[in-house]
Amino acid sequence: MDKFFKITERGSSVRTEIVGGVTTFFAMAYIIFVNPGMLSATGMDFNGVLLATCISAAIGCFLTALLANAPFAQAPGMGLNAFFTYTVCFKMGYTWQEALAIVLLSGILFLIIAVSPLRSKIISSIPAFLKSAISAGIGLFIAFIGILNVGLVGFGSGVPALQFMVADDAGNMVANTAGILALIGLLITAILMAYKVKGAIVIGIIVTAIIGFPMGETVLPESITMAGVSLSSVAFKLDIPGVFAKGILPLVTAVISFALVDCFDTVGTLIGTAKNAGMTDRHGNLPGGDRALIADAVATCCGACLGTSTVTTFVESSTGISEGARTGLSSVVVGVLFLVACLLAPVAKIIPSAATAPALIIVGVLMIKGATEVNWGDFEEACPAFLTIAMMPFAYSISDGIGFGFISYSVIKLARGKAKDVPLLVYIISVLFILKYILTSV
Repeated sequence: MDKFFKITERGSSVRTEIVGGVTTFFAMAYIIFVNPGMLSATGMDFNGVLLATCISAAIGCFLTALLANAPFAQAPGMGLNAFFTYTVCFKMGYTWQEALAIVLLSGILFLIIAVSPLRSKIISSIPAFLKSAISAGIGLFIAFIGILNVGLVGFGSGVPALQFMVADDAGNMVANTAGILALIGLLITAILMAYKVKGAIVIGIIVTAIIGFPMGETVLPESITMAGVSLSSVAFKLDIPGVFAKGILPLVTAVISFALVDCFDTVGTLIGTAKNAGMTDRHGNLPGGDRALIADAVATCCGACLGTSTVTTFVESSTGISEGARTGLSSVVVGVLFLVACLLAPVAKIIPSAATAPALIIVGVLMIKGATEVNWGDFEEACPAFLTIAMMPFAYSISDGIGFGFISYSVIKLARGKAKDVPLLVYIISVLFILKYILTSV
């Protein structure tokens, strides 16, 4: 084991790698509850998605360990699951079976990029500030979803407003217990995060769910059994012919959006985290980073077949790395724990949306820091960055945020006589989005 993972060579130990893996798992274990809750809104079976989430995460972790020998963990990503549900299914009109097919196609595209020279060219062609704006915008969008899921903000009066009181089935105004419970959970989780408690988000979900019992938000099932819990309801349900029936342009924009976000998320996590931990070489590259991208792409393809949204590298891997993890053994530990977590399926539905909403908001807080990497003093950057961030929650669409950012950046640079400053890929994506908006408006 020591020789295979080069544990001693990298200044680590088996105990350190195990501790790092356990730490990383608890930092990202919230996805076990949040991802099924997000995707089940499309009609997918909650328990089936939970199993697909855990198994695809394990596959991604094992691949990263074996191919890249890196201490990075994978699972269906936040933001990408929101894009799957709220943009691809709800806004673009695809069924969840068709959306899974789109995820598979994006995974294949990402794999092609990862194994070809295109990888470095595409990554370097997108301006850094737009990558940061995309991350920040997704964070704001995810937080907005968490707030809406518990009815904390409503549109009953025609404009968004806080709702501490809501109408029941009889039309009487009653306390919005889901929203109040979510606020309580948010404060609990925020305090745990401030104290840097390991697994703060998972602890917050569990504590909030317990508080929800006397409030009537958390309800025990009549029986707890593994009967009926299987992958059969979601696995291999992809509808590839269906996605082509709805037109090529929407399909292309959806696939490219999935692939780009996954690519940026993974590269940013790998390089940023590794650099902070002193794991990069003198050129600023992560040894084995290319193979980690391949592992990510393959895991996404496997996840789509199993029945979940895009699998990506989690920034929460940094928690295990901060504990000293430096090899793929820690990723193996995370993968094993995800497989064990499959046993949580019978009790996972106990967790109400009011308990997972705080997790979505906290993830939004963590992702919004990307906005600090934008040069807000340069309007040529500030306007496209703002539109990218703002349009995601305002238009309720991650792809629209990307589209508005890319289009505005291209047009402003053209108007300023700086056309050569804009990479060709940015122009191509901008034209695709413009065509999509024109064709869907006619």
